Amino acid sequence: MAEQGGYIFYARMSVDAEHEDLFNEVYDTEHVPELLKVPGVRSVTRYKVDSTIYTTKLEDQPLYIAAYEVDSPDVITSDAWNVATEIGRWAEHVRPHTSNRSHVIYKKVAGPERA
Repeated sequence: MAEQGGYIFYARMSVDAEHEDLFNEVYDTEHVPELLKVPGVRSVTRYKVDSTIYTTKLEDQPLYIAAYEVDSPDVITSDAWNVATEIGRWAEHVRPHTSNRSHVIYKKVAGPERA
């Protein structure tokens, strides 16, 4: 079977403290479910910085990261991805309250092979 999900797309960002509850609600109940419908998106996992364990200046780092396992870099530039990112409250009610954003895609270079 051919390798699938050989790329990880990281979306890192911070959010204004007063909008953090809305950010998490919309991300989990609207944004992620819509992006999981995009062909080539295999999984999404979200994390928040653990302020008790760090090795760099915490104030310089985005608070949240979402890791999207995707089949290729083309997934995140596709029409389906672009449409999905605008659905629901994300674009109008959440995105304006985010900052320190970065988006990077990595290609898998090593790891266990899939059967």
